[in-house]
Amino acid sequence: MKNTSKLGKHCDRVARRDLMRIGSLTALGLGVGDLFQLRRLAMAKGQNSASRPTAKSCVLIWLDGGPSHLETFDVKPDAPKEVRGPLESIATNVAGIRISECLPRTATMLDKVAIIRSMTSPLGEHNFGTHYLMTGYKPTPVLDYPTFGAVVAHTRDASTVLPPHIAVPEFRVGGGRMTGGGYLPATTRPFSVGGDPAKSDFEVRNLDFYRGLNVTRLDRRRQFVNAFNDFGDGLERPTSASTDSDLDRAYQLVTSADEKAAFNLSDEPRKVRQRYGSKSIGQSCLLARRLVERGVPFVTVNNRGWDTHDNLYTRLKEGYTGAKVGVGLIPSLDLALAALIEDLEERNMLDETLIVVMGEFGRTPKLNVSGGRDHWPRVFSTLLAGGGVSGGQVIGSSDSVGESPKDRPVTPSDLAATIYSLLGIDPKTELHTSDGRPVRVTPHEAKVISELTG
Repeated sequence: MKNTSKLGKHCDRVARRDLMRIGSLTALGLGVGDLFQLRRLAMAKGQNSASRPTAKSCVLIWLDGGPSHLETFDVKPDAPKEVRGPLESIATNVAGIRISECLPRTATMLDKVAIIRSMTSPLGEHNFGTHYLMTGYKPTPVLDYPTFGAVVAHTRDASTVLPPHIAVPEFRVGGGRMTGGGYLPATTRPFSVGGDPAKSDFEVRNLDFYRGLNVTRLDRRRQFVNAFNDFGDGLERPTSASTDSDLDRAYQLVTSADEKAAFNLSDEPRKVRQRYGSKSIGQSCLLARRLVERGVPFVTVNNRGWDTHDNLYTRLKEGYTGAKVGVGLIPSLDLALAALIEDLEERNMLDETLIVVMGEFGRTPKLNVSGGRDHWPRVFSTLLAGGGVSGGQVIGSSDSVGESPKDRPVTPSDLAATIYSLLGIDPKTELHTSDGRPVRVTPHEAKVISELTG
């Protein structure tokens, strides 16, 4: 049973004085203020002290709904028609590796990419599968585990006033039940930009003044809050600091044209924007590049629509019936992924930026009567690039019809341990729940995929 007296005094290991500061941020009228409060104050005792990280940041391209491995990275050209599906396969720039015909640009740079074809999970429901893939832990009613982005936000001291964990366009993944922060403080949850970067009227919520506020009035409110905090701190510590750094970060973000400019895609040359493609996933990946370039350690690009129970061919390839040039989910992914890899490489950022492409599970080995595929977690694929990943390889394989792992099965726990290792976080690191319980960032059975990190 929880010690209610301890909770009454600290409430999630935060003193009453700090809760007063949260209220002070609200008084400023800052929609993003709570993103910065408490993160330093609630850093875990067991925080990683391992060697210097290979990757400074991560872009997770989340294919929400469960992408078909058989139509993307694990094609079966020799299988029966009902298994191989309506799409053809193409060769890549790595001998012996073939992928979907809808990924021609990615095929030209497979030497920079690693594909895991033997991912396996028992969880074929969206919420459960998403939790397992995004945390490395199977879901349990006992504890809500944090996502990769939350752990990174919690253990890294970001070099920017921008939120350390950002979701583009938003974080409604796997059915929308995940907060993203798990048992960690609420400030580790992803900041959703709240708008589609592909739309002409794209804007980010809570980055502008509330009606009636301006810099002068906002500064006056900040001075009042700091004075109030000084008074409160003085009652407890005569030598207290004169400013609140978390409040200052929130203030700086709302008032900083330079930081807010990260979200202004119109600053990008037209040629660059076209390279990423006009769809949401492309412009979201471009925004992700701008964010990691400015020091944001974790960005989730959430691309929805991959739950293809019917009309798979049109949804994955054409985009709409009769399209002369495919603008469906896979061609759009191809443009976005290839452009992100190229762009990061041109800027000498690929080695320090980890790219992960995945969804909650794969799709059934056989097409259903509606021309689609249903949920299939027994075997599926993920892709990694940059961030120290050894490219030009396929890890593991599925059987001849993409039904089960044939060799080298890899669990989401193993993938989590690998992602953390590539980001310089020891998979054995222990974080702490609000009542002080130590919890590893990965399960004890998790094993780093040595082929990726070697």
